[in-house]
Amino acid sequence: MRAPAQFCPLARNDKPGSDTKPPGHREKRHGAYVADGLVAAGPPPAPAGGIGPPAGRAGAGHPARADDAKVRISRQPGFVYLPAVLAEQHKLIEKHAKAAGLGDVTVEWVNLTSGAAGNDALLSGNIDIADSGSTNMLLLNDRTKGDVKGLCGVGSTPMLLLTRNPDVKDLKDFSSKDKIALPSVKVSSQAVLLQIAAKKAFGPENATKLDPLTVQLGHPDAVAALASPHNEVNSHFSLPPFQQRELQDPAIHKVLNSFELVGEPVSNAIFYARTAWFNRNPKLAAAIVAAIDEANAEIAKDPLKAAKDYVAATNEKTPPETLVEIMKEPGTNFSTTPYGIMLQARHFYAMKTIKAEPKDWKDTFFPIVHNLPGK
Repeated sequence: MRAPAQFCPLARNDKPGSDTKPPGHREKRHGAYVADGLVAAGPPPAPAGGIGPPAGRAGAGHPARADDAKVRISRQPGFVYLPAVLAEQHKLIEKHAKAAGLGDVTVEWVNLTSGAAGNDALLSGNIDIADSGSTNMLLLNDRTKGDVKGLCGVGSTPMLLLTRNPDVKDLKDFSSKDKIALPSVKVSSQAVLLQIAAKKAFGPENATKLDPLTVQLGHPDAVAALASPHNEVNSHFSLPPFQQRELQDPAIHKVLNSFELVGEPVSNAIFYARTAWFNRNPKLAAAIVAAIDEANAEIAKDPLKAAKDYVAATNEKTPPETLVEIMKEPGTNFSTTPYGIMLQARHFYAMKTIKAEPKDWKDTFFPIVHNLPGK
């Protein structure tokens, strides 16, 4: 059993405010669909079947190999992605791939700003593995009839709903005057938790009561919006380290804490992939899980060093010592074990967001992690 490391990361990304398009934006240009800068020749292919020419596969004049020579993994901003950041910076996937006899495997990390963009990129074949919240995986798992599955957990961190409206003390105080920023509306971890909170506050029949107030913004852009008293977006369901940065402003306060809301960790960062990739890359898949395990061990052994490495890799402005304190918060957990999967799956099914209800978290993950005590 892999022991969880009590902490989390963010993946290096574009500078805050550098992308004026909403996360997950897709527009058609000359017959191609563009999703956050990734281009697919035509609409995303049907979920069943392959993902197009796999990176690094053997072709004419090239020797065949058991696994791909290259893997493309998405990255997003947020401290919950810490193990992935360390895996990239310390070349842990390359290390474990070579130890598995795969030679020199190239790992390409692709910047994205939302789970919606990651799902588009995965289905269009622009990436092999998405690193995003478990709700995004559950959505694709259902819509592809099980073709997309989780590879492993990455991290879990408490998420805070923040506001600069002094009249808002709890959910019942929100009104049409407020706008709440989410990384993706309706399907992100924050969106699901907001609906779960609404059910508790207003009754089961009112889970979507606050949905009309939500807008889609990547975390860096949401931070900038919340800092401006003239921006219509005055609330943000955030993520470390952004929420700690936002709370430095005395005009901003907490409305709810996701861990206190549900009483358990929720994996808001996991790796997931398509079945064709997993079946084609058994050794590489195992090497990737082993790399995240090693990153988690590094975090547990020396959290301050892990935090310093994160700051160096991401240009994060939060001091490493503050990141270490975040690691100690209840609900923060770095582990390949997936958490909160069934909590979110049951909610999705009740809301008719997904058509098939998983009976067990293992129904939505590849067998490589079925030995872990997921939930």
